[in-house]
Amino acid sequence: MAGPGEAEAKSQACACAGGGGGGGERDMAPSAPGTSSIHRSGSRPQLDLSKAEIQGNFEERDPTILLPNQSDDISHLALDIGGSLIKLLYFSRHEDYSNDDDKRKRTIKERLGITNGNLRSYPVLGGRLHFVKFETHKINECLDFIHSKQLHRRDPYPWSSKTLPLGTGVIKVTGGGAYKFADLFKERLGVSIEKEDEMHCLVSGANFLLKAIRHEAFTHMEGEKEFVQIDPHDLYPYLLVNVGSGVSIIKVDGEGKFERVSGTNVGGGTYWGLGRLLTKCKSFDELLELSQKGDNSAIDMLVGDIYGGMDYSKIGLSASTIASSFGKAISENKELEDYRPEDISLSLLRMISYNIGQISYLNALRFGLKRIFFGGFFIRGHAYTMDTISFAVHFWSKGEMQAMFLRHEGFLGAMGAFMSYEKHGLDDLMSHQLVERFPMGAPYTGGNIHGPPLGNLNEKISWMEKFVRRGTEITAPVPMAPSKTTGLGGFDVPSSRGSALRSDASALNVGVLHLVPTLEVFPLLADPKMYEPNTIDLSDQGEREYWLKVLSEHLPDLVDTAVASEGGTEDAKRRGDAFARAFSAHLARLMEEPAAYGKLGLANLLELREECLREFQFVDAYRSIKLRENEASLAVLPDLLEELDSMSEEARLLTLIEGVLAANIFDWGSRACVDLYHKGTIIEIYRMSRNKMQRPWRVDDFDAFKERMLGSVGKQPHRHKRALLFVDNSGADVILGMLPLAREFLRRGTEVVLVANSLPALNDVTAMELPDIVAGAAKHCDILRRAAEMGGLLVDAMVNPGDGSKKDSTSAPLMVVENGCGSPCIDLRQVSSELAAAAKDADLVVLEGMGRALHTNFNAQFKCEALKLAMVKNQRLAEKLIKGNIYDCVCRYEPPSLSQM
Repeated sequence: MAGPGEAEAKSQACACAGGGGGGGERDMAPSAPGTSSIHRSGSRPQLDLSKAEIQGNFEERDPTILLPNQSDDISHLALDIGGSLIKLLYFSRHEDYSNDDDKRKRTIKERLGITNGNLRSYPVLGGRLHFVKFETHKINECLDFIHSKQLHRRDPYPWSSKTLPLGTGVIKVTGGGAYKFADLFKERLGVSIEKEDEMHCLVSGANFLLKAIRHEAFTHMEGEKEFVQIDPHDLYPYLLVNVGSGVSIIKVDGEGKFERVSGTNVGGGTYWGLGRLLTKCKSFDELLELSQKGDNSAIDMLVGDIYGGMDYSKIGLSASTIASSFGKAISENKELEDYRPEDISLSLLRMISYNIGQISYLNALRFGLKRIFFGGFFIRGHAYTMDTISFAVHFWSKGEMQAMFLRHEGFLGAMGAFMSYEKHGLDDLMSHQLVERFPMGAPYTGGNIHGPPLGNLNEKISWMEKFVRRGTEITAPVPMAPSKTTGLGGFDVPSSRGSALRSDASALNVGVLHLVPTLEVFPLLADPKMYEPNTIDLSDQGEREYWLKVLSEHLPDLVDTAVASEGGTEDAKRRGDAFARAFSAHLARLMEEPAAYGKLGLANLLELREECLREFQFVDAYRSIKLRENEASLAVLPDLLEELDSMSEEARLLTLIEGVLAANIFDWGSRACVDLYHKGTIIEIYRMSRNKMQRPWRVDDFDAFKERMLGSVGKQPHRHKRALLFVDNSGADVILGMLPLAREFLRRGTEVVLVANSLPALNDVTAMELPDIVAGAAKHCDILRRAAEMGGLLVDAMVNPGDGSKKDSTSAPLMVVENGCGSPCIDLRQVSSELAAAAKDADLVVLEGMGRALHTNFNAQFKCEALKLAMVKNQRLAEKLIKGNIYDCVCRYEPPSLSQM
């Protein structure tokens, strides 16, 4: 009589060598995807060079070569075909042909030492890795999907656009279906199947996902999911427990180094088989759903049943401990039909889950391992199943070990098969190069996933127009149903801490993995491992509900702006409505299950909104507003510069910082600021804001910054070598705030790099827009003109010297780089290679605006000096972060992190 606690199972320590794990299947929603591959072998990639030509000047050091016949959608695929599910994984490349011959880009590359091949001697390709699931009995739908995308006709290397003749293609496949359906693939698609070892694929897929995806692993206890950050350099050894029909327990020591050390024939097949015999359920999911309303104490013999309701505290067993699974059936004079099927199902689930957990713990103990990862068809994202396994590991290890699960575990085999292609190039991928997105997936019909993700815009819009319909005929891609419903089939969801089963719907949302090889970790972070971009903790229910409500309330204004930006056409209105429904669906899903898309932070929420806009082809909803505000701000810039130049050095520095804080009030993402726009012009609001700049500010390190810039008694100042200025909004914010500050650094001989968004987000300025803004400002300022010419921002010297301040002209350049993101916030673990290169010689980082300096990076520490400037435009953020009020100002100056000195 021994076993894990309240939901604890009686010890059954037999480690049978049976059933070797059923292929890691799990009900995952077809998600669309993305990563990309990098060729790392010695052989050159195969390219279609027909009609190739050099673009631009033939004398350039690294001219751009156009390949007009090179396909921009190059794919290959791999499958894991199990008894119940087909997991299909395919890669597509969509190369963004940017204007690499642009003078600004070439000048930046030369100054920062970036060459086209400075890291690799072969093309670095970006793309997307797509995860799609079909039920195995719908194999023909899967084949139709492959045929429709012509995935079977591609050369099996992502960098090659070669289309193979029919009958010559080879597809990598693992799982039992590799044998069962080989002839069908040959007959329908004209391709041969190359069978890959299932165990090898399982391990290879797990290794890749654990190293390449930041929030891949998580724990699950008492209904609470918590993500675990795995150091890719400290991954091995670990135990991989694959729970399919039977259970395989694999010790993984490294790439290609693994051993099946144990197993048991009591697994998912046991649960399903016994459950079908005892309850007459027709499917695995039906059996799990049945267990939701079960009470195992009606069948299981508990410690309290033996000891008159008392604990057996002497040996540490509570009254609720299971002494014997199904033990009450011995002593009661009942037949099978006298027991509730719900109780039988739950008792079975607990018995098998606890024993899997115990056997796994014993094997981990045997080899001295602390990490155990579970996956497979039996788990399939069900919260209670994960809870029971987790409890068993925690119970038997006395809290020294944790059971961990994988978000993509249903695709481990398919991922491993994909990795088995020679020269796949994925081995070197790092987590900062993968960006996960969550677009609208395929429709759910009656709670089941139906088909691949929606890719066509009209399909997405049509689907979202039907989104309001309820019932089993059409259900939401993400739950919009009341809180007691999953939205995936209509059954009740009990309390996560209750005794019933809860479906963890996040299993149905595997994101689109985008590979961006040019993303890097910001090199000036003091400790990248300890860095957390998000300042607000959205795991707190109150915080999460507040910010989800803020985004929901801002949605109508955003839709109106987006639709107006495209002339208010019927097409724009239709897309705007579809966007609103889609984003509302995401918010509803996150309200119900915060960890549905991985670890949730405010930065993730804001980026999700921007991605959702782009999904419905609203590329830059605030473009016309930004142009109008830029024009108005440039008109008053000469007066501001003249005012600044008339001041003493000390007064000018204070006025510059006040100007940045005052100008940061212009933010279309803030409800308070949107209200201000209706009360005055941009210049009136700016002047009002400046007039209210009374010190001390809520966070006020200006005096320390002034001493660093101007020196003090007995301490001479020294100029910064290079300053990175992370700019925020268009209009007054950048033109009347950040550009004058940049000008001050330039006149002191400091190189200035303006860091702006790669993609539009609200009214944030982008790196593509900044050169025109700088050119407009340079018409009024010789300092900016000369610096911009040196930084490649001005194509020629057509601008005329403006303010006559030649005595202040500088030899320091003004440059612009993109930050690698398209959000109001920034995660410094994923920045552009341009920015990473610019950071290597920088000794000052200036983060401006709520998104970059407060929502994210307020607590970030750097190897160099940092200045964080923002006006707080949200009352709750003011209270939580600085214990202040709306429109309070933050001027935080930080010397280099002590750990770096």
